Amino acid sequence: MSENEKQNSNKILTKITPCAKVWLEYEGEPLVGPGRAILLDAIIQEGSLVHAAKKRNVSFRAAWERLRKIERRLQIKIAKSARGGEGGGGTTRLTGMGRRILRRYKRLEAYMEDALSDPELMEAYGLKLSARNKLKGTVLSIEEEGLLAKITIQVEQPIIVTSIITKEAIEELDLKEGEPVEAIIKSTEVLLGKK
Repeated sequence: MSENEKQNSNKILTKITPCAKVWLEYEGEPLVGPGRAILLDAIIQEGSLVHAAKKRNVSFRAAWERLRKIERRLQIKIAKSARGGEGGGGTTRLTGMGRRILRRYKRLEAYMEDALSDPELMEAYGLKLSARNKLKGTVLSIEEEGLLAKITIQVEQPIIVTSIITKEAIEELDLKEGEPVEAIIKSTEVLLGKK
């Protein structure tokens, strides 16, 4: 790969961001995903399945069927409805179980969003490097032993950083003595990155 191709590849890779779709399963079958979670949340906010369906731009029948699918799968009620109510159309409230399911979904969704937006976690998986705690240096030596290697990096006089990484990481980074590298210092580890 030419230097120009590497630069273009790196530019593209910096614009690729991780994302995930969260859903809950019950006994290996989908139970609540984003659409159903938004519907459950709208029921809490609106107090009515009719109004929740309108807010979600779905028909009452589709919203009702989504609730029934969850209830059939669990064999328990997650919402209770009453006829009439303010402005007609009845009221709908989530049961304790319905609220617990929605809370679990929201907690998992928040956890995933936090994990995917955490630059240190992304660094740990080699997806992105942060500018914090990044030291530029030159590889002084590479000592391989078994599956691991000891990398010694001259950061600036008289500072030398040593990192233990896998041989696989050396191959992926194509590390060689005398090459410039960056050492990323974390509270629990030192990560290496190469431009």
